[in-house]
Amino acid sequence: MQTLTVDLGDRSYPIFIGSGLLSKPELLKPYIRGSEVAVVTNETVAPLYLEDLRRLLGGYRVTEVVLPDGEQYKNLTELNQIFDRLLADRHSRATTLIALGGGVVGDMCGFAAASYQRGVNFIQIPTTVLSQVDSSVGGKTGVNHPLGKNMIGAFHQPQAVIADMDVLTTLPDRELSAGLAEVIKYGLISDAPFFEWLELNAERLMSRDADALAESVLRSCENKAKVVAEDEREGGRRAILNLGHTFGHAIETHQGYGKWLHGEAVAAGMVMAVDLSVRLGWVESDVLQRTIALLEQCKLPVQPPKGMTPDDFLNLMSVDKKVIDGQLRLILLKSLGDAVVTAEAPKEVLCELLYSLCH
Repeated sequence: MQTLTVDLGDRSYPIFIGSGLLSKPELLKPYIRGSEVAVVTNETVAPLYLEDLRRLLGGYRVTEVVLPDGEQYKNLTELNQIFDRLLADRHSRATTLIALGGGVVGDMCGFAAASYQRGVNFIQIPTTVLSQVDSSVGGKTGVNHPLGKNMIGAFHQPQAVIADMDVLTTLPDRELSAGLAEVIKYGLISDAPFFEWLELNAERLMSRDADALAESVLRSCENKAKVVAEDEREGGRRAILNLGHTFGHAIETHQGYGKWLHGEAVAAGMVMAVDLSVRLGWVESDVLQRTIALLEQCKLPVQPPKGMTPDDFLNLMSVDKKVIDGQLRLILLKSLGDAVVTAEAPKEVLCELLYSLCH
């Protein structure tokens, strides 16, 4: 087992990465406050791993909330299911929520924890690659709105993150690929040697080699933890973690939440961001070709969906969280492993990119 720390002073917390962690109560119990626990999971994960978690929670009063599975259910209506159960079972401010699932479960459980009685503790047990390397770390929580993804939420850090590699054995192939998009992102934005490692080890990752997966999760979390420690609430540098997300969120909103997985939309969005960086003369074209090749090796899309127009992108990107005072900020590359947040991309170059890619 490897242990990392997200360094946030008195709100610092550990990330445990390894195999067999869902059989180790000593990892979980130090981070449970009081005697009440509410486990939030979904219909897919519950039959696989809820019983394992129950065994770890002997002696606690446990409420279980099983949500429907899918990005299309990441909304205020389903969020109320969590509040309904917490109130019906009379959970106090001393309760601890536990997110057992992927990014949707983690985001919704975290938002419920941030909001219930103005804030209670929660623990992340992510069950997908994407949630292990991205959404479970850093304290971003929230739900989607029909007009924009993740537009309603709060920053609320977990007490601990427990990333058990064993749960990835049941992950569908498409979800594995979607998670690797976020892994590749870290190489692009801040860790060129890691990107090169991914190029050499993509085949091992796609075949679910346990050591390769653990290394990719560890190095991704190291990169994210460092950025979050520098800028917890995305006032500056943390925004680089959103490489490809402005384009990707537009794709998800346009297509309907759940049609494209988050990682699939981010993959296409990252290609668009790197392509724009090339058009601005900031990076060499070989970085774009290497990015496309690696994403394709991981069976990820590298173009936006057919039928999505430049106007679709521009309209949806205009309500992105990175728009400040009417000015769109994009995350682009200055070189492989060096991302910047910028409002300097001329609209005509952005439009040139969109018209070249949209059909």
